[in-house]
Amino acid sequence: MVNAFDFIEVKVPAKPEYIGVVRLSISGIASRMGFNYEDIEDLKVAVSEAITNGVEHAYKSDEDGELTIGCGVYEDRLEIMVADHGGSFNLEAVKEEIGPYQQEDNVEELREGGFGLFLIDALMDKVEIKSEHGVIVLMTKYLHENEVGRDGDQVSTSQ
Repeated sequence: MVNAFDFIEVKVPAKPEYIGVVRLSISGIASRMGFNYEDIEDLKVAVSEAITNGVEHAYKSDEDGELTIGCGVYEDRLEIMVADHGGSFNLEAVKEEIGPYQQEDNVEELREGGFGLFLIDALMDKVEIKSEHGVIVLMTKYLHENEVGRDGDQVSTSQ
C-alpha cells in the first residue's frame, strides 16, 4: 500500500533574502500538521541550513540560480527536499535514486564543509543526500516521537 500524501513545491531565487520566506512556509505546514514548537524550530533550522548551502555554494556570483523546495506531507511525517541546479522533481522518484550512506563516503566534500549536514542530521530523523547534478537534500521529520526510530537515524549520500 502506498502512503497518500500532498506535495507542495516552491521555487525561490538562490538569494539569502528568500530563506525567511521558506522558513515561514515550512513553519506553517508543520504547524498545520500538528508538530510541536520544538520540532517546528528544528525543521526551520534544518531547512535554513540546506537552503543556505545552496545560496552560498551552488551558483557562481555572476549566475542567477534558483532553489526548489518540495514538501511531502504525509500522515505521520514531513519530508522536505531542497535542490539546487534542478527543476521540478518527483519526490518518490528522487527518493528511489538516493542510495545508502557508506562509512567511507566523505560528507565533507559537500560544498559547505560538512558542518551544516551534521547539524541537519542532529535535528531531523532521517537525512539523505544526492549530489550528482547539484545537491539534493531530503530531510524527514516524524510527527510522533514513537515513529522516530522506525528507519533509524541515518545520513545517506549518493553521487
